[in-house]
Amino acid sequence: MPTQIVLLMTDTTRRDMLNCYADTGLQSPHLDRLAAQGMRFDRAYTCQPVCGPARAALFTGQWPHTNGSWANNIPLAAITRHLGQRIKDANPNKNIHTAYIGKWHLDASDYFGTGKCPDGWDPQYWYDMRNYLEELSPEDRTRSRKMSTNRDPITADFTFSHRCSNRAIDFLQKHKNEDFLLIVSYDEPHGPCLCPPPYCDMYQNYAFPKSPNVWDTLADKPEHQRAWAGEKLNHDKAARDALQITGRDFFGCQSFVDSEIGRVIDAIDRNTPDAMVIYTSDHGAALESHRLTDKGPAMYDEITRIPLIVRWPGKTPANTLCPHAVSHIDVTPTILDAFGILTEQTQKVLEGKSMLPTFRYPAIKPNDVIFMEFGRYEIDHDSRAGLVPIRCAFDGRHKLSINLLSTDELYDLDSDPYEMTNLIASPAHAAARNRLHDAILHWLNATRDPFRGPAWERRPWRNDARPYTYSYTGYRRQRHPDIGEQLQLDYATGLPLTEMDVHTS
Repeated sequence: MPTQIVLLMTDTTRRDMLNCYADTGLQSPHLDRLAAQGMRFDRAYTCQPVCGPARAALFTGQWPHTNGSWANNIPLAAITRHLGQRIKDANPNKNIHTAYIGKWHLDASDYFGTGKCPDGWDPQYWYDMRNYLEELSPEDRTRSRKMSTNRDPITADFTFSHRCSNRAIDFLQKHKNEDFLLIVSYDEPHGPCLCPPPYCDMYQNYAFPKSPNVWDTLADKPEHQRAWAGEKLNHDKAARDALQITGRDFFGCQSFVDSEIGRVIDAIDRNTPDAMVIYTSDHGAALESHRLTDKGPAMYDEITRIPLIVRWPGKTPANTLCPHAVSHIDVTPTILDAFGILTEQTQKVLEGKSMLPTFRYPAIKPNDVIFMEFGRYEIDHDSRAGLVPIRCAFDGRHKLSINLLSTDELYDLDSDPYEMTNLIASPAHAAARNRLHDAILHWLNATRDPFRGPAWERRPWRNDARPYTYSYTGYRRQRHPDIGEQLQLDYATGLPLTEMDVHTS
């Protein structure tokens, strides 16, 4: 029996926008069906809540600070290998077919991409947003970028998601007897949120339920969050009481892309019913939580906690829930493991680990601590706060965010699920805080984070921090060499390094 994996993803779908996670009045029947047939991960997290870096980590198994794409419009580093290349390297006879359809966002050209298929993917099926625009007339290109186009209205076949689904369905029909990895990456429901009737009208009189953190004053939160909130920081309680979280086109587009995913799931059921199907999103959306909009430099659940659903007939138990914290960093090694090509060398250079045991037995806890990060929103301009270095650790209960240039944050999500009370200076929580802080410091060194240094350790609340030294930990730059990467020479001897995980101080 062939090994077949389909990874489906949307852009800007937060966990509670799916009915299988929360009853908010939004309709997601096809993803709900997928969840009922497989496993939902209740605490799944992106690696960085920005489109490009989120995808970079998801598709390389390395953190944005390792793979080089730590902000939008920064390409992957030259030595970084994405999932398609990993499969190609381990699969010289090309018996595993790799196809990528949809938003890539990792070539650093612009929002739409270059239209050129990267190494490791089948050029016949490659279809990014530039390819889509090139199919349109100049007038329709402009229409495709305006939310007001939904009032025309449009038909489904005008949209990017419908054309992506068409190609995915064609692939499944023609290659149903092969080993393959098919990735379908929708841009929707990201703006401009194009969707045809009835989806563009179904939420005309709808308001998304408000959570308590809509009233968060941000009084004990980082300065950059208050700047992000802007004039909303001045809203009194009455103004927040009166607030309605509306998004007719955004919510309609989410239900529309759910229907497009349904078309692909139906094709999977017809052609490759035993395939492993994974669904996720790159990040969420604030939707007025903490007085914020969209996504950016914060680690709140609304923008970092994402849906993750796995259906794997005969292996993943149906209608199950995994309660443990998991991360996108583990997706690449999991897929390689499913194909049986996760080698010892590859495991040394990937920064996640396989979740296959948890896919089979949801009680298995894959991680004691997961990590997240932030560098900046976009490198091409400063419209989103500029440099805001953040490193975050979460153990399933406590979440610690080190905001290098501002106030740090600690939340106990068991007692404070909406992250309203910053416990960073709480003596009662010092042990949990310091334990997560130590985990972050170890992570910075183990991954050779290029932004690491004493400032991450010497926080106002950490009384036992080591003295500030110029050499700090002294870890060498090179980690274990990747495929095709030349082993560095020791500065002192001129000979190849023989030890990687050492420091010089």
